[in-house]
Parts: sequence; C-alpha cells; structure tokens
Amino acid sequence: MQAIRPPRFENERQERLYNYVERNGSVDRRELADVISTDETALRESLSALREEGLLETHDGRVRLSIDIGDEVAHEVEEFAYTIRPARQSDLGGLVGTMRAVSEEAEYLVAETVVDMLDHEKVVFRNNDLSSRVFFVATVDDEVVGWVHLESPNFAKLRHTAELTMGVRPECRGRGIGSNLMERGLHWAEANGYEKVYQSIPATNQDAIRFLEDHRWETEAIRRAHFKIDDQYVAEQMMAVMLG
Repeated sequence: MQAIRPPRFENERQERLYNYVERNGSVDRRELADVISTDETALRESLSALREEGLLETHDGRVRLSIDIGDEVAHEVEEFAYTIRPARQSDLGGLVGTMRAVSEEAEYLVAETVVDMLDHEKVVFRNNDLSSRVFFVATVDDEVVGWVHLESPNFAKLRHTAELTMGVRPECRGRGIGSNLMERGLHWAEANGYEKVYQSIPATNQDAIRFLEDHRWETEAIRRAHFKIDDQYVAEQMMAVMLG
C-alpha cells in the first residue's frame, strides 16, 4: 500500500504535467504535449520520470494519478453481497449521488461541503502542495452505495491529522457496510502515518454520534449555535479518534 506524500519534481515541465493531470483526474495522453507546450520527446521523458517516482500512471491511453490505496474486498451478509474498494475516477457520478442523498437526509453539513467541491472539481483523488484526498466506496453490482473520505492538509504541523466523512444509502444500512467502511478508512490512515482522524456533525444527528461512539470516537468540543438549519440554531459536535 503506497503512502500518499506531497509531490516533488525535478523540473518545471514535470510540475506542469503533474499539476494538469492532478487537476483533471484523467487526461488523454495525446493532448498533453500541447497542454504543457513541449515536444513529444520531452513529454515522454517527463512521463517516464513521474511514473518511476510513482506519481503518474498510464492506462488505456489515459494518464492519471498513481495512487495505490489497496485492493477490493468482497463481503456478504445474509445473501446480501457488497464490495469495499478504492474509488475510481469513473465512480464520480455515483459518489456525488450517494453523498447528496445521505447528506440531505441526515443534515450532514460537512459532507455537503465535500460533495459540492467534488462536483465542482470533477476529480475524485487530489494530491498537491496544499492537501491530499482519497475515497473508498462500497458498491453493490458496481453501483456506489456508500463512501468513506479522508482529506489531509499537506502542511508539516497538521500532516498527522485527517478529516473523515462517510455514509451509506438508507436502503443498504444494517448490514455492516458503515462499520467496514470506517475500518477500511481508519486502517489506511494509520498505515500512512496519520495519528488523529476527526469530523464535525450537527449535535441533532444522534444516530451518527452513537455510531461514532461505538467505534471509539470521542467528543472533543461542542460549539453552541454553530449551524442554522431551517431557522433553528444547532450545536456542532466535534469528534475525533486517536490512532495507533
């Protein structure tokens, strides 16, 4: 399992190439020479160097970030089968739909912010000088029914922390999907050197709070009247779990 680290480059051409792919998620190999204003030989050398560094990869004629965050794992509960695996760029539509369904149903305000950004950027994974973002998904017949997302700032003093959001479509709950998504996300975070994972939710979402407490999360603080939902002030409950 490859650790995600802030990218480093040998020259400006490599940096331009990587940044263009990172911003777009997946890019046709044939358009890159024009985009970064270079000849084919220099492009080939830059791609080769970035592949050797484990930053980019080419698949089916498209260039994308090379992020190895593990394999897919199949689960079955009472003849209900689902898979938990790293998200793919092709999961974008399913991710956005599932995140919107869950955040609207449960007033999951942080997830609303994440899905708005995801829908705007049209990119599942991010890894740049400012932050890193990964997703795992739960799928049924390759349709996204749940997710866990971790995002971390790429700054030395905060690099040990990651913010997590997660959720499962209502019709698929009660089968351990949420617990297995949580376990997958926290295992990945710990294996990659994170020490603390946190999130904030409205204090009125008691189902989510009980779920987190059952998975050894603790309340760090409560900010009163922090959210305003349907003209009602609602407290923000800030929760976290220490790893290792």
